[in-house]
Amino acid sequence: MFARTARRLVTATLAAVAAPAAAVVALGGAPAEAAGPSYVALGDSYSSGVGTRSYLADGTSCQRSNLAYPKLVADQKGYALDFQACSGATTTSVANTQLGALSASTSYVTVSAGGNDAGFGDVLTECAKPGWASDCDGAIDGAQAFITHTLPGRLSSLYAGIRSGAPTASVVVVGYPRIFMGEDCNAATFFSPAEEARLNATADQLNAQLAARAGAAGFAFADPTSSYAGHAVCDDGAWINGLSNPISDSYHPNQAGHASGYAPLVAPLL
Repeated sequence: MFARTARRLVTATLAAVAAPAAAVVALGGAPAEAAGPSYVALGDSYSSGVGTRSYLADGTSCQRSNLAYPKLVADQKGYALDFQACSGATTTSVANTQLGALSASTSYVTVSAGGNDAGFGDVLTECAKPGWASDCDGAIDGAQAFITHTLPGRLSSLYAGIRSGAPTASVVVVGYPRIFMGEDCNAATFFSPAEEARLNATADQLNAQLAARAGAAGFAFADPTSSYAGHAVCDDGAWINGLSNPISDSYHPNQAGHASGYAPLVAPLL
């Protein structure tokens, strides 16, 4: 689901997810781009636009895209976008490297973070292996325990930092869609229906924690679960990539996922 989602999916055929995309096809950068209310987009690969296959040449490996929902929403609303979201970000790296973009004049903020903290990419990697070579249930158990016991404190700390940095901004916490629909149509992965059901349940659990912590902080929560129904990996009209080349695009929203899934969900909340 995240920047390292597909790393080592099948040892003989896959490379590390963390590698930057080989082709950079669009020009631009992260700073605010136009006059208008200030909008700061924080977070991880689900906000930066990994999966859209078109990335800004901004001198980083963040894989930001003009096809990602922050840019689409900013253009629709006439906001001045400061695009900070970065592939691989955790709650800690968002706090340490992205919150400096916030100020008293920031009007709007979106943030997606928490999936990388829970190691969901490594969980997917484990579960993608053949059953005889995988401890999928153990990996899921570990992620679920982390989401229950450790992640809430990290989210609360991050959200307090956002409110401190942008005291009057409207803030939207953006969740993660279910990835699977019960079938695996990729020849190089071995997700069983039961594993896919547990992975989707883990996404639901993660969203529940995000929603709870967002509510406690006075932030809105954008839950993409319903929006993405019928558009999971292997669905007709999928909005999430399956196993992809480059590997870093795997198990992330594609262009349609941002344009038809995330953007219409987030825009009304800003």
